[in-house]
Amino acid sequence: MVEVWLPYGKTEVCVRIPTNSLLGIIEPNDRTGAQDPQAEIENALMNPFGKERLEESVKPGEKVCIALKDSGAPTNQIVVSAILNELTAVGIRDEDVTVIFAHDPLQVSPVQEETPPLGEDLSARFGSTAHDCEASECVNVGKTSRGTDVYLNKGFAEADLKIVAGAIEPHPFAGYCGSREVVLPGISNTETIRQNFSLGLSAKARRGLLEGNPVHQDMVEAAQLVGIDFTLNIVRNSRLEIVGAFGGELSKAFEQAVKLADEIYSAPVEGRADLVFVSPGGHPFDTNLFEASKSIDTALEVAKRGKVIVLLAECLDGYGRRDFYEAMSTHRNPKDLEKSLKKSFTVGGLMAYRLMTSLQKSKVVLVSAMPDYYVSGTFGMKPAKTANEAFRLASDIAGRNGRVSFVPHGNLTVPSVKAV
Repeated sequence: MVEVWLPYGKTEVCVRIPTNSLLGIIEPNDRTGAQDPQAEIENALMNPFGKERLEESVKPGEKVCIALKDSGAPTNQIVVSAILNELTAVGIRDEDVTVIFAHDPLQVSPVQEETPPLGEDLSARFGSTAHDCEASECVNVGKTSRGTDVYLNKGFAEADLKIVAGAIEPHPFAGYCGSREVVLPGISNTETIRQNFSLGLSAKARRGLLEGNPVHQDMVEAAQLVGIDFTLNIVRNSRLEIVGAFGGELSKAFEQAVKLADEIYSAPVEGRADLVFVSPGGHPFDTNLFEASKSIDTALEVAKRGKVIVLLAECLDGYGRRDFYEAMSTHRNPKDLEKSLKKSFTVGGLMAYRLMTSLQKSKVVLVSAMPDYYVSGTFGMKPAKTANEAFRLASDIAGRNGRVSFVPHGNLTVPSVKAV
């Protein structure tokens, strides 16, 4: 027998399977974090791609706004302090700088940290606020070629110098998050987000895919409409350590960052499995089913069609979004739900649609703390209370001689199946 440990909530669970059943453990490539993350980011600011340095783009007295994707307090502090060092060197005062934390529609509730997102010292130096897609004042900056009316945070849109910063990580339907995604959906209003995310119904709206991806292309246009003056992208490993940083012009810096992200998050798959165990990566990625379900598409890339996926997600907060639950409980057919979404789009409905289409391709067993009647009755999955119980249930479906693969970090993995 072989034991495989997978993240589950704030701990790990063990799955025991026969040694000859193990096909593979599919993980992001292990890249060592930078020895000096601050120096890595400072180097990115000093050597930008396709753009002059920040110090050449701003004058004393101008208003600076940094739209920041919340990547956790340690990363936030390093990123913002490096940018501030560059700005203060040319006479920008703290009172002329504002940080806006971007909104993430795919995160039901912000992760509560013991320290402020910028730390005590930085938080005391200048103003910061969290963008509210429903309440923050927004202004129209134009319309994309796909018809998305772009309404963005007024403070950001009217700043003299507009900076976006954040981590580049796999996104379930925008390809990768970060950079232009900090603008849309990050600092957009609800209707703009709905129009953009409705493009997520496309088959080309996939994790790790940018070419031909309508969600990505629409996001880029929105960022171009508001006029981003400088972008700073960071790339991290699965331990969330900073590996590299890329600054400069929006598209060029993003392109360079994605090259490194692909090297880290793209994982080769030798062959498809009869049974795939996938964990979103533990807390906070498995707080609720809405968020945890994002990793099922990763497992689909690894599993044979019609076989079995076991999703290990604690889901202490239940199913998450109400519109996700309502879409799953009202519609039993993805085609009917797709028609409904084209008339009245919701983010929860989109994620329900993606889950429904997944359930048509593979059977899914869910190991969670959720009540069985929600798991099976509403969300169409087979419930199990332990990972080893799930293995027994899944083996009955996939076959006792089935090959098994494991994906410990489903949210941060982009499987690459080798052509036969």
